[in-house]
Amino acid sequence: MSSKTQITAQELYERLKNIKVGGQVCQYSLKKCEEFLPVINEILRLKQEMNAVILVHSYVGPEIVYSVADSIGDSYKLSREAVQSTAKIIIFVAVRFMGETAKILNPGKTVIVPAREPGCTLADSITGAQVRELRRQYPGYTFICYVNTSVDVKAECDVCVTSANVYTIVERLPGDKIYFLPDKFMGQNLVNEMKKRGVKKDIKFWNGTCYVHEEYGAEQIFKIRTEYPDVKIVSHPECNAEVVRNSDFVGGTEQMLDYMRKADAKRFLMLTECGLSSRLQSEFPDKELVGSCTLCKYMKSNTLEDIRQALQSPKPGQVVEIAEPVRLRALKSLEAMFKYAEPCAPPQVCE
Repeated sequence: MSSKTQITAQELYERLKNIKVGGQVCQYSLKKCEEFLPVINEILRLKQEMNAVILVHSYVGPEIVYSVADSIGDSYKLSREAVQSTAKIIIFVAVRFMGETAKILNPGKTVIVPAREPGCTLADSITGAQVRELRRQYPGYTFICYVNTSVDVKAECDVCVTSANVYTIVERLPGDKIYFLPDKFMGQNLVNEMKKRGVKKDIKFWNGTCYVHEEYGAEQIFKIRTEYPDVKIVSHPECNAEVVRNSDFVGGTEQMLDYMRKADAKRFLMLTECGLSSRLQSEFPDKELVGSCTLCKYMKSNTLEDIRQALQSPKPGQVVEIAEPVRLRALKSLEAMFKYAEPCAPPQVCE
């Protein structure tokens, strides 16, 4: 996003002035932008000097998204862009598992995750050891992991998927016994979609959830539709099946943004983390958001000060290190995704 070595407070304010989500957390005055400026311009200078690229997930704070990011998107899109970058250092402004995915695909580069709390309730809901035990319990099943998992989990699974290609991959897999992990809501949505397509698969799934998306319920949708009959409901597949069933569009973060960008509708209820609402307000100010969104404390634990510190002197816990045997096994699950997700395989990236 930013190839400059410095920006002005007025430039930043123009990008942020329309954002009004999350109470006072994500609202910006010119004075507030002026306070951000010294750290932002130091980050821009440091990344140029160090040949670093800053990849920023849509869920982090808008003051980061619209100031220092070289690229903005979801975890898989950003990891693919890391492969194409010539930078030696990748600052992945997100959570730990996303930095691990980037490291799996970029073993020769330094990957740093600056977040103070880089966890994720969904990714942390299952371990590699638990997957090994599940494989003993369910012999003959193909184990599919959502990209929102740790490298240890990916190393124990057969195929990795994104929210955009999971249905295509499961339908194309030759086996009829599937174990999906870790998201129980996405697992149930997968079962429902296969039934809708007439695909007969024995699908079992783990019981993990994203604490942001599990908060949403169909009653919220019904209430908003009553108040705003012309509203379009846009939700993430990590929401429960009733929410998905009553939504106008369901997709990953980039798909949701693309849908709202192209839709004729003016009003939207967006059932995902507030960062995507911020992007819509900044980039498409003619669109109106109704209802509320939910902040992810893990994504929002990334700050401008942490990014500066990570560039100056990264702490050992911020640098992503993966044992080579584990990385290679995890890489196989990603390579299997490329194989089964065609035409979404490289060089085309489907999110």
